[in-house]
Amino acid sequence: MSGEEEENAAELKIGEEFLKAKSLMNCEVAIILEHRYEQLQQMSDGGGDPSSQMSQVFEKSLGYVKRFSRYKNPDAVRQVRETLSRYGLHEFELCTLGNLCPDTADEAKALVPSLVPGGRFDVDERIDKMLNDLSLIKKFE
Repeated sequence: MSGEEEENAAELKIGEEFLKAKSLMNCEVAIILEHRYEQLQQMSDGGGDPSSQMSQVFEKSLGYVKRFSRYKNPDAVRQVRETLSRYGLHEFELCTLGNLCPDTADEAKALVPSLVPGGRFDVDERIDKMLNDLSLIKKFE
């Protein structure tokens, strides 16, 4: 066995490259890919079909993130990132919560093991407040 530590999401041991990486929520990726799609539309001759210039991977990726994006409005997407950032979440936690939108603290802790008691969020009320903030953004989107 090498001297490397084993990965453990509950302790945010997810690999150095992931801890330093900027993660994006599905809704953020959707905005980026839709912008690229619009660019392809503008570049096509006479407003032709931009899908002829897109790869199958691009089309499937765009379809996936549009289908699984919880927030559609760019302002709401920005608010979600800002709101979750105020809670001091790591990128991995922020994107997981932003993508999955759990309803309860128990559900959030099951989906993001690093939020469990003994971790940085040992008070369920703080998690509930964070989830309530997210639901308000969705409600007024």
